[in-house]
Amino acid sequence: MVVESRQDDSRRRDAGDLDLGYLALFLGMRVNQLVKERLQAAGYRGVRESHGYLIQHLIETERSITELAQRMQVTQQAVSKAVAELAHLGVLEVLPGADKRSKIVRLSARGWHIVKESRRIRRQIDRRLIHTAGAAPYGRARRILVQCLEALGGMDPVRSRRIPPPQ
Repeated sequence: MVVESRQDDSRRRDAGDLDLGYLALFLGMRVNQLVKERLQAAGYRGVRESHGYLIQHLIETERSITELAQRMQVTQQAVSKAVAELAHLGVLEVLPGADKRSKIVRLSARGWHIVKESRRIRRQIDRRLIHTAGAAPYGRARRILVQCLEALGGMDPVRSRRIPPPQ
């Protein structure tokens, strides 16, 4: 016989018991979900959150498959698969490299539109959060999260656009 406690049920629903790391993670996941939904509604179907881990490396410049794999800390096969998916969606352009085997990857016009639209959607969500929390508390929370990332060595990957995909 299994006995369920009402106290146990309420504790499972209370986010106040979660640590800052989980709360930040879950907020980020929800924001990403909203961005994806709005991108799809805007006609950018097929783009997944995981594609962003590759796209971030192409914001500054075009790169080879090998360089992308090194920066992402994954295999060339994994990058090639993601590049093929994004090229099929019209997000990336794949060009011949210096030798016959290498390929250069860059964002297409559609890819740049997705980047710009994602940023616009994120700014909208940010304004909603600022309105909800208030500008000063929101600013403090943001500074605290940056300080926490700094303390744990997590800001360098953010600054260099080298966030590794989840494993």
